Amino acid sequence: MTEGIDMTRIPEHIAIIMDGNGRWATERNKPRSYGHQAGVDTVRRITSECVRLGVKYLTLYTFSTENWSRPSDEIAALMGLVLTSLEDEIFMKNNVRFRVIGDIARLPQEVQNKLHETEEHTAKNSAMTMVVALSYSARWEITKAMREIIAEHQLDSSSFIQPEMITEDVISRHLQTNFMPDPDLLIRTGGELRISNYLLWQIAYSELYFCDTYWPDFDELDLHKAIGSFQQRQRRFGKTEKQIENENK
Repeated sequence: MTEGIDMTRIPEHIAIIMDGNGRWATERNKPRSYGHQAGVDTVRRITSECVRLGVKYLTLYTFSTENWSRPSDEIAALMGLVLTSLEDEIFMKNNVRFRVIGDIARLPQEVQNKLHETEEHTAKNSAMTMVVALSYSARWEITKAMREIIAEHQLDSSSFIQPEMITEDVISRHLQTNFMPDPDLLIRTGGELRISNYLLWQIAYSELYFCDTYWPDFDELDLHKAIGSFQQRQRRFGKTEKQIENENK
């Protein structure tokens, strides 16, 4: 199952844009909700495999702020899937901690309650952290962070925020993802070649991997291919190839 993968160089954090559920269903003359249900089954398989491989963080783009403009019946079906999928025993069976990021206040109260309940129930799990980006967009996240930074410095009416106070570290601390490292690898399924407002700050130096496979068909072998591609690349972070080679000697 892991032939061709260097188990000593598994990405610590993998982020996935799970695209293609609706098209997968349409091609089978099924409603789009059928594709989303099939996508949940893929989440179970890929989560288990990431735990087995030693991935420490798995972040899944589940529902964007832009997705609120979709038909109301599809949104309702997606919210129902969130509830049923969180009943899954995959978190406890695989020792997975659950976290959620996004504008959660926009979600139905029942969904909010279930999200918080699952976070609390799995808080002590330690094999891997699964992060679900729900009602999320990167521009919303960065805008929210800027507002929080300004608000902190306005608590004292005699204090004014200075430009030099805005640093990369300060911004990162106010992002939704401040509890985990940035993604090493970003995977997008479904054949689209764009980021779609996902973790724009955090993926500055992530390796990007795009594949044509629709998310419901994405399996363990596809995950291995993505990781294999990641391992073939040299991550330089602005340095030269020679500098990296000298550091690794």
